[in-house]
Amino acid sequence: MEPLIADPAIAQLVAYLDSLPEPHILFDRQYRIVAANAAYRGRYAPTESVVGRTCHFVSHRSHVPCDQAGESCPLAEATRNRRREKVVHLHHAQGGQEYVNVELTPIFAADGEARYFVEKMEPLRAIASSDSENRLVGKAPAFRKMLERVTRVGDSDASVLLLGESGTGKELIAQALHEIGPRRAMPFVVVECANFTESLFESELFGHEKGAFTGATTMRKGLVETADGGTLFLDEVGDIPLTMQVKLLRLLETGCYRRVGGTELRHADLRIVSATHRDLRRMIADGAFRQDLFYRLSTFPIRIPPLRERMEDMEPLVRALLRRISPRRELVVAPAALESLKRYDYPGNVRELRNILERAAIMAADVRLGQDHIEQAMDPAVWLPTDARLEVERGDTPPTASAVPATLKRAEAERLEAVVAAHHGTRRALAAKLGISERTLYRRLGRKSG
Repeated sequence: MEPLIADPAIAQLVAYLDSLPEPHILFDRQYRIVAANAAYRGRYAPTESVVGRTCHFVSHRSHVPCDQAGESCPLAEATRNRRREKVVHLHHAQGGQEYVNVELTPIFAADGEARYFVEKMEPLRAIASSDSENRLVGKAPAFRKMLERVTRVGDSDASVLLLGESGTGKELIAQALHEIGPRRAMPFVVVECANFTESLFESELFGHEKGAFTGATTMRKGLVETADGGTLFLDEVGDIPLTMQVKLLRLLETGCYRRVGGTELRHADLRIVSATHRDLRRMIADGAFRQDLFYRLSTFPIRIPPLRERMEDMEPLVRALLRRISPRRELVVAPAALESLKRYDYPGNVRELRNILERAAIMAADVRLGQDHIEQAMDPAVWLPTDARLEVERGDTPPTASAVPATLKRAEAERLEAVVAAHHGTRRALAAKLGISERTLYRRLGRKSG
């Protein structure tokens, strides 16, 4: 039902908005802000008045409306469609730019004309425009297009299928879907589908009763039961054994399952998010994936762009990854090194970028990663074993990034051994120099010796 308002009622509406905990503004058809509640003023304009200024200038420092500056404008859409509209925008805040979920409601006068608009802003804490730890980072057009779809479906219970190459951050996106949705206070449970055999997969997913099989000495809850009320993330769903797919389909269709060795029918209230780097349609044609399961999982598919399509995000991604790699060591990348990073196409995407930065950080004597550190860290002739190096020298296609981490383990261990041999202090001092914890250092040394 379309809301009605007369001018004398504005003061009453403003008073109501001021009582709300989320940032709200009221503005007219000319984009001029009529009122801003206390939550908005505290977050976005603590030292200045926004009344009388345009919403697009306050939000984006733009002198023209959003739809004239390359973004979608909720006012234009709401006026045309005569309904509430939601968009995601980069909004200026005290600490810099932040992603905001904007919900705009048109206020209709008695003559049916939309004269005022209420805009609610909700910061997307799972997503960042710059270098934020453990969050999606980016503002390239391909990233923002993907983000629009994430936020559009985030507050629903629709099944989402994330489609993207290995290393693009599908689990982070699944977490973002969970955090912006209505189940955010409930569990987010990850199922690594590629890690289980057929028999183990069923037990891990549904749990088992005591005595269900040899070694089942106690009852164990499954991941479905653990995720009840929240989100179950099926990572690499294309690797689920064909015989298990029918049991998963039954769970999706009915919400019901049985523990292995049990007879009691159990119910789980779940939101399903799945991800794969495989071509599921081709797998269906080959008889390796059930078509009915595909349609159940892919109510709302989202394509995750590869890193090569969002090179504008390289600098904030590098800063964010360096903070995750060495939180106690303020690493920086030289401008020439950053340009070298931008010239590569990253078949392994963000995961490969992180590996490169971690190798460069180990090789660097101080906190500055120069062009030589980065280029050595990227050079397969330095890091790959002899047989793989010969393939590169013959002109064969270099190994993909998904294969590189496995082949690099030995080479990285040798590099770490050289760093340890050259260090004459304590292990604690070495860990501090590398910007990692002593526990991480001991784990890496143990992996090397094993």
